[in-house]
Amino acid sequence: MVARPQVKSQIIEKVDEIYRWLDDQIAGEPTLAGTCGACGKCCDFDAYDHCLFVTTPEVLYLAAMLENQKLKPMTAGRCPYNTDGKCSVHQYRFAGCRIFCCHGDIEFQGTLSESVIRKFMLICEHFQLPYTYTNLAEALNGFEQP
Repeated sequence: MVARPQVKSQIIEKVDEIYRWLDDQIAGEPTLAGTCGACGKCCDFDAYDHCLFVTTPEVLYLAAMLENQKLKPMTAGRCPYNTDGKCSVHQYRFAGCRIFCCHGDIEFQGTLSESVIRKFMLICEHFQLPYTYTNLAEALNGFEQP
């Protein structure tokens, strides 16, 4: 299934709205959200014993924001967008990256995650887009533009 450009544009707008909402939620609760030092440790999923799951709309969003670049494959346990310890796609980063802070409140993060997942599911339902919630490696390595 190949989505028409207008539909893709609408999906991208909806994801952008969710990310702005999410950023507002996090900014509104700095004590619960924690303060990220941008150390990049959590991007090394194997070393940090951490796993990042992403949804179909989020991967579509990243692919659209990267324009003509192909998504980087994930060949190791580290995010391929972590360059020299910094996120090279920070403004386009996934919801899980926005929510997780190693100094944040786990319950707050869990509640935000559940809310965001529901919002992404609704996007998929509305646009009749297959919904997936999969680890980052599978998402990046198996991405096919719908």
